[in-house]
Amino acid sequence: MAAGVDYVSTFDPRYPIWVQIDWLLIGVFAAMSLLIMAGADVRTDWVILLVGLGGGLVIETWGTQTQLWTYYTLERPPLWIIPAWPIASLSIDRLYRFLNRATRSWKPEVFIRLYWIALPGFLVIMLAFVAPTLDKSLTWGALALCLLITLAPRDARATVLTFVAGAGLGYFLERWGTTRACWTYYTGDMPPIFAVLAHGMAAVAFWRTAEVVRSILHAARERIAVPTPAPMPEDTATESGPASEPCLTPPLSA
Repeated sequence: MAAGVDYVSTFDPRYPIWVQIDWLLIGVFAAMSLLIMAGADVRTDWVILLVGLGGGLVIETWGTQTQLWTYYTLERPPLWIIPAWPIASLSIDRLYRFLNRATRSWKPEVFIRLYWIALPGFLVIMLAFVAPTLDKSLTWGALALCLLITLAPRDARATVLTFVAGAGLGYFLERWGTTRACWTYYTGDMPPIFAVLAHGMAAVAFWRTAEVVRSILHAARERIAVPTPAPMPEDTATESGPASEPCLTPPLSA
């Protein structure tokens, strides 16, 4: 809400409104809104939203506390930016579905090669970018998590496509945020390549976490499920007709 008020306050009545409209912002949010509506399913989307919300809070806390990036409000982190993460997570999920259909004919070997290029390459870029904060425990935690994800591959195809979808959306988000001085990286780049690719790695981490959450929920549902009693067998009919009640013969009289 505060960001929206600040944005509106920048309008100058001396110039036409269409000249002052942030078309990049409108385009990004319009695209994300359309993506979210495509194939929406509350039964699966709530897990993505939950993981995105928690993961976004962790990432923003790490980045702002170590001052890798700062917001114009100087909050560390600002709470108004956190809801953007689950919305972006849903958009990335829809982009992944599109990419998955578009690359259906690609051989698995292609994704395995791309996996071992993209993720280790990101680790090298990340290490160089976060080097000034290697004295911070939060940075070591972030590095350890990314290393664990990289060295524990699971479904190279899904990982690569999720990484590409996250980085693709991340470019436009970072381009808008840095050129509008909503947030600023210590390097001054608008945006740095690390920030763009970090959205891809974050998307992979969120996807892996969502899979773990779903498996835990599935196991919990099976554990608490009450077994349904087997139905009682019905009386079967004989060839001469249904079984009759036994007939009691009265005693013979003397």
